Amino acid sequence: MSTTLITNISELFTSDAAAGIITDAAILFEGETIAWLGAATDAPAADTVLDAGGRAALPGWVDSHSHLVFAGDRSREFVARMAGQDYAAGGIAVTTAATTAASDYELTRLVMGRVAEALANGTTFIETKTGYGLSVEEEARHARIASTVVDRVTYLGAHLVPAGMDAQEYTDLVCGEMLTRVLPYVQFADVFCEQGAFNEAQSRQVLTAAREAGLGLRVHGNQLNPGPGTKLAVEFGAASVDHVNHIDASDITALAGSWKSWDAVTRTGTPGTVATCLPACDLSTRQPLAPGRELIDAGVQIALASNCNPGTSYTSSMAFCVSTAVLQMKLSIEEAVTAATYGGALALGVQDLVGSLEVGKRADLQLLNAPSIAHLAYRPGMNMSGPVFRAGALVAGSL
Repeated sequence: MSTTLITNISELFTSDAAAGIITDAAILFEGETIAWLGAATDAPAADTVLDAGGRAALPGWVDSHSHLVFAGDRSREFVARMAGQDYAAGGIAVTTAATTAASDYELTRLVMGRVAEALANGTTFIETKTGYGLSVEEEARHARIASTVVDRVTYLGAHLVPAGMDAQEYTDLVCGEMLTRVLPYVQFADVFCEQGAFNEAQSRQVLTAAREAGLGLRVHGNQLNPGPGTKLAVEFGAASVDHVNHIDASDITALAGSWKSWDAVTRTGTPGTVATCLPACDLSTRQPLAPGRELIDAGVQIALASNCNPGTSYTSSMAFCVSTAVLQMKLSIEEAVTAATYGGALALGVQDLVGSLEVGKRADLQLLNAPSIAHLAYRPGMNMSGPVFRAGALVAGSL
């Protein structure tokens, strides 16, 4: 396999607890894999040498929560919400109607376009969910389409009970025929455990059925109100609980307890339930920001994700999420970048593949048009994205 050396890196942020930050650095790719990294003065020979021009480098973003399979526009809803109208989960039905009306070709084109936007901004690994179908045929169609475009697919038939349908009958459908139809295309299942969506008993039913089907578990929990979502996620050993805006001390204690078998320094042991914070969504819905600082201080691994969706977070900018986490959630820049890379990888169970720059991992790397990762928050709103490498190949930008 051919080798590629990227040198003249001002700051290499590895998201690796052991290696930390390497200054005046270089990194070597062998095919699709990282073969070496360290001081530029110690760099080995390579078939191709690329000059980073004094840019900072870091892992590609790992976006562990998005809703990319949709059609239609909900900007009027956004304008109304900014004018003071409360957000309620029912807006999902608007997108469901538009998405059902779109052809396979149109939906695939839309998802590919959104993934391309994310890639250009440094996201090299992305999850997305179903949940705008809410019928057997549509959920299966959306899962199939997503599986051809993104890295991981989550089944979210339990997103909202369709209008005019009995909640328990729909829950039974989600756990029965609908689950069977999506299984070939998905790796995880999720449930929106929230007032106006699925109650605790229904959420338990969904999580139980998904676990029995062999799927990894996720929970939309505690977004709009206090509730059982976070504790359910921990009880079921879910990979993540996402949103976590309205959690209390007992929720944080439960999450922290799930990480007792994990060594945060050596990153060995059994991972617990990741608390995924979605700050772009919090700003759009005017919910209190998730307590990322308190979660980290309690020993909980957090992730940052975009929650890209048409109603409450129409952005795939992980850099925006990072800057918000630093400026408003009281995270350090190092904590925020780690949450947006390694944290996302943990939430998807792919921490041995991506999420940090380590020998043997996939060669996913982004260069910033800045000398330090600090510029992500130091210059909020500015486009810091430079060249992006995925599996060793330059896929966006140029050197």
